[in-house]
Amino acid sequence: MLIAVASKSGTQVDQHFGHAERFLIYDCAGGKPRLVTEKPVEKYCSFDPDHPFREDKFSTIVAALEGCRAVVTAQIGELPKQELEKRGIAAINAVGPVEQAVLAAHGSLCGCGFKGRATCGEKSC
Repeated sequence: MLIAVASKSGTQVDQHFGHAERFLIYDCAGGKPRLVTEKPVEKYCSFDPDHPFREDKFSTIVAALEGCRAVVTAQIGELPKQELEKRGIAAINAVGPVEQAVLAAHGSLCGCGFKGRATCGEKSC
C-alpha cells in the first residue's frame, strides 16, 4: 500500500497539505515503511483569505499521488479533504515521526495493524 506524506523535514509529518512542495511516497510492505519516491508539486495554497478551490493545482497534486491510498498531513482543509476522498485517497491528519504516521495510516486503512506479523497479508493492501 502506498501512502503519501507531507513533510518539509523528511523525518516528521510537519506540513499542511496546501503548503507542501513535495510528497514523500512510502510503501508499507513487510511492516516497515520504505521511501519509494518523492513527488514535487506546486503549492496548493494561495494564501487567499477566501480560500477558493483551485481545481488546476489540485488535479496536478492528485496526479502526483497516483496509486496512493492515503495522504498524511499535519493539517488539511475540509474541501481538499473531501475532494481527495472522492478520488479514493484518504486524508489523514497526523504529527510526529513519518514512519510511525505511515504505519498508523496503513493500520487505519487496512485494519490489520500488522498484529505482530512481518507482513500484512491483507488483500486490501
